Amino acid sequence: MVSFLRFIAVLLFTMPLHAQSVGFNSEGFEVTKQDLELNSYDKDSTANAMIIHEKGKSFVDRETFLLNSEIKKKLKIFNRNGFEKATQTIFLYGKGTTKETVSDIKATVYNLENGQVTQTKLDKNAIFKEQYNENNTLVKFTFPNIKEGSVIVYSYTLESPYMFKYKSWYFQEDIPKLYSEYRPSIPGVWEYNIKLVGGQKLHTNTSTLRQNCLQSRGAGAADCGDYLYIMKDIPAFIEEDFMTTKENYLARIEYELKVLRGFDGRVDNYTKSWKTVDIELKNDKNIGRQLKKTSIVKGLVSDEITKETDLLVKAQAIYDYVTETYTWNNEYNIFNNVSIKDLVETKSGNVSAINILLHNLLEANGLSVKPVLLSTRNNGFATKVYPVISDFNYLIAQVTIDNQTYMLDATDNYLSFGQLPYRCLNQYGRLLDFKNGGSWVEINAEDSNYEKYRVSLEINEDAQLLGKIKADLIGYNALRAKKRYFSNPENSLNDYIKQYPATEFSNYTPKNPQKKESNFTETFEIEQSTERIGDNIYINPFIITSFDENPLKLQERNYPINFGYKFAYIVSVQLKTKNYDVVSLPEPFSISLPNNQGTLVYSVNKNADDVTVFFKYNFKAAIYEPGYYEFLKEYFATIVDIQKNSLIVLKKK
Repeated sequence: MVSFLRFIAVLLFTMPLHAQSVGFNSEGFEVTKQDLELNSYDKDSTANAMIIHEKGKSFVDRETFLLNSEIKKKLKIFNRNGFEKATQTIFLYGKGTTKETVSDIKATVYNLENGQVTQTKLDKNAIFKEQYNENNTLVKFTFPNIKEGSVIVYSYTLESPYMFKYKSWYFQEDIPKLYSEYRPSIPGVWEYNIKLVGGQKLHTNTSTLRQNCLQSRGAGAADCGDYLYIMKDIPAFIEEDFMTTKENYLARIEYELKVLRGFDGRVDNYTKSWKTVDIELKNDKNIGRQLKKTSIVKGLVSDEITKETDLLVKAQAIYDYVTETYTWNNEYNIFNNVSIKDLVETKSGNVSAINILLHNLLEANGLSVKPVLLSTRNNGFATKVYPVISDFNYLIAQVTIDNQTYMLDATDNYLSFGQLPYRCLNQYGRLLDFKNGGSWVEINAEDSNYEKYRVSLEINEDAQLLGKIKADLIGYNALRAKKRYFSNPENSLNDYIKQYPATEFSNYTPKNPQKKESNFTETFEIEQSTERIGDNIYINPFIITSFDENPLKLQERNYPINFGYKFAYIVSVQLKTKNYDVVSLPEPFSISLPNNQGTLVYSVNKNADDVTVFFKYNFKAAIYEPGYYEFLKEYFATIVDIQKNSLIVLKKK
């Protein structure tokens, strides 16, 4: 008898009962007249569609030993924008003759026509199969007779031979759900790490033991753990600015095979310790063996670099050599097709090849350097509780000089020494140390990231506003400007012209631009018409703005606001008023985020011959938890309002 399944459950919680939306039958699949008559959801008036009720049941078939998943859903279409939900796509994985399959696809569309409930069945001829790529097949079908107000009940059964990845269940999608239930039954032969992802809480989380659920003739039997997970009133997940991939936050349950216990007594461990993984990576042909190839790097850099005694200068020179000599082919492939030999020959390679070459050059020249595995912002967070190597999709180098640590990525020749691409700012990575054991390290951007504008304005005889602007950009703010300028110097001025069509820009001049410098300075001149009403002239001193609208628009956000780095924005304006009387000025204003996590200051002062304006705001954290959302929303609204609606009113003397 195989013992009852043991598992690691991460972040599994229960929560009190939430009231269901009045009117919809969220208790089952029966379609009521109210389901058809109601055309909005009281908790989310913006929803175009909604899942009223859904259930999933996964189990191992007693005869075939294949994983079966029976899925059934009741979907409500509120309006025409929800019609896209009428087309469903099922992804099937398979290699060779071992493939996932789908069967028993059924759907009924319910409509209310002339006071009567009508039903339209899905025709089997409307189900199509498409080969997506070598290992994936798509099965698509579109529900018939869809109208505003339609309710669709549909179901299908998945069959999979791949027990290493037990069926995951998404409680959350881009539309709200009233009721979502998942009943997995897991035989004790398979032991999984179980992880609940996302900030939503489980309403129900129970498990029972069912004996002898699976038998192998002449070899024994296994007990099953039967689980019940329920969520209710699940909000739609809406993507918004300043976030990493939605896969970090969508509420779901995932499974990772940990141990397989055969009926014959065999035990196979699939989830390994980091110590075991380190040994495997050390001997891996794409990682460990490439890290050992030091002979290839001999003679690549000049004698001047190898003889340099200042380690920081030497490291910077080696970094410059790699970024200027080798080109990233835009492929990640950190565990496939990694060859620094090919890179040296062709001068082009993937992330691992380039950064392992950088690592080997640094190490060969006496620097303390280690490789770091990480997952990029679009790839999701790497699992920390247990090793999941497939979570990683990127490799960088960490060099330590005089107790100072620098994270290096040589794929982008615009990055300054110690600056990582924005895609890498995903909180943490796994440092590989094959001698002393690896560890988790933080991935943080430097604090110096800001935009600073100095603006000098005056009014000519034709009441035209003339001005000179100097922009000082530091860190990631400078990185964007450098790429824009060096790709085509005309792009910089043209971008300003496109963004501000009511303003004329001229005499654009960058100050000593360097690709790898952390700062970028540019100056230009502007001319702009003023607004005149009667004898008064109205001037908005904000020629350049940071935000034209509030980027935070959701009623509620349940995932972090992730900028990637801290930054500040500063504008100082001098408006000459020698021949004018000042009629009115904007009111000064200041606001702060809770816990001093950001400060906004706005001041306007009248002097003898000018008006000075000072505006500054900053974000003192790279990541803000959802509890800050309403405060940040107000903060951004203030930024936009000040820049759009600040008017200095002058009158000719």
